[in-house]
Amino acid sequence: MFQRSIIRTLRTASRANLASVTAVRPAVALSVRFNSTQPPSSTKAFKTPEEQERRQQLDLQDKMEKDWDAKVITYEDFLPKTENPSADAYIIDVREPDEVIQGMIPSAVNLPLSVLPEALHMDREAFFNKFRFEKPRPTQEVTFYCRSGKRSSTASDIAKRNGFTNILNYKGSWLEWVEKQNPKPSS
Repeated sequence: MFQRSIIRTLRTASRANLASVTAVRPAVALSVRFNSTQPPSSTKAFKTPEEQERRQQLDLQDKMEKDWDAKVITYEDFLPKTENPSADAYIIDVREPDEVIQGMIPSAVNLPLSVLPEALHMDREAFFNKFRFEKPRPTQEVTFYCRSGKRSSTASDIAKRNGFTNILNYKGSWLEWVEKQNPKPSS
């Protein structure tokens, strides 16, 4: 009988402890959740130079990525670049070779988006041997276009991440070019 009373007491005590633990858990979770949504303190002192350097690198990366988009160029601004090409400016078609068969904008060169990241990391000689034109310098003006404007935006972003600074995006791309160059007669 004594054994049964001890077992009952232990069961009751363990149930009471479990109930108090479950009652406390949500309060802790809410507190943690609330605290995790607060912005990090910018005045926090970092303990080591490595932490400070890492923080500076992350801040610089955030600054570069924040709301960046290449300057969009219109057909009217783009047309003179095709009529009077410059050695200091590139017009790059990022469509795949099977799409280029449809035609290209005058004075453009083809550098497919699928190989663009690797191409920008090649040395100048290897780049020339593969693509048959000089590799653009990071400070040169580079205008990207594709079929409809989506891949040219991606190419602009890739170029920016690889150190290019003078990037233009012809968002009208091939579809707008064909439409404006070959207007349909009005009926």
